[in-house]
This record gives sequence, C-alpha cells and structure tokens, in this order.
Amino acid sequence: MGGRFDGREHRLGIRVYFEDTDLSGVVYHANYLRWMERARSDMLRLAGIDQRGAHDAGEGAYAVTELAIRYRAPARLDDAVVVASRLVAIRAASCRIHQRVMRDGLILADAEVTAAFVAPDGRPRRQPKAWIDAFQPLIWAPDHDTGLKGAA
Repeated sequence: MGGRFDGREHRLGIRVYFEDTDLSGVVYHANYLRWMERARSDMLRLAGIDQRGAHDAGEGAYAVTELAIRYRAPARLDDAVVVASRLVAIRAASCRIHQRVMRDGLILADAEVTAAFVAPDGRPRRQPKAWIDAFQPLIWAPDHDTGLKGAA
C-alpha cells in the first residue's frame, strides 16, 4: 500500500473509480485535491515524518495555507493515474510541494501547495528539526521548473 520514491520524487498510483466522477464519467475537480493530499501524506510518511505522533503529542500538524492548481486535461472512469510530488522548498515553519496528476505521462493537473506546521491553537510553529533534516535530501533545486509560472 502507498507510493514510492523515484529519486527525490514521490509517486502514488491511483485508479479512478465511479465515486470519483460526475455523471459524464469525468473526475470531479475536488477529487484531484483529495488525491494530492493522500500523496503528500504518503510522501511524508515514507520520508520518516510522523504526523500522527506529532499531533497526538500536542506538537502540531500541517495545514494547507496556500494552493494554486491548474487543470489541463480530464481523468476518466477506470484511468490509472499517478500523483507525482516534489518538495521544492523548506522553511522553519512550512514546506512547499509541487504536485502533478498524470496519465501515461500526460499532465492532467498540477499544483503548488504550501503546508504550514501549526500548533494546536492554530498558530504557526517551527517544524521539528528532525523533520527538516529528513527533508533536506528530498529538496529539488530552486531553479527547477515546476510548471506553474507566477504561482506563489
């Protein structure tokens, strides 16, 4: 179960089920966000980030604070898609992740997501140092083209 790392990029395979689509058999737009969330969570788990442990210990949790998404082509019932995730920046209290949903190499949607680490009271908080250390070998070069020109 789950995805895998291919170098510094995490990949999670997903099958499009009837529940993911509208009446025409096209994936409903919000489901791309659900798939991206699953891929980010799986990427973090495989990188050694214990989100549940941090939450249960009262340290905090990630919250999406910014999202830019572009839909390029539709996914349809029974398609096999891959969500590719790349960590593009890490800061003291946040990380930025670029994600693409693809079918046979064709980009269906791509997004730039900023997730901030927040304390239980909702205020930003520094991420655990061990997490930042775990992220370092996964960061893509800052000059890498993410495909979202002008996105924050």
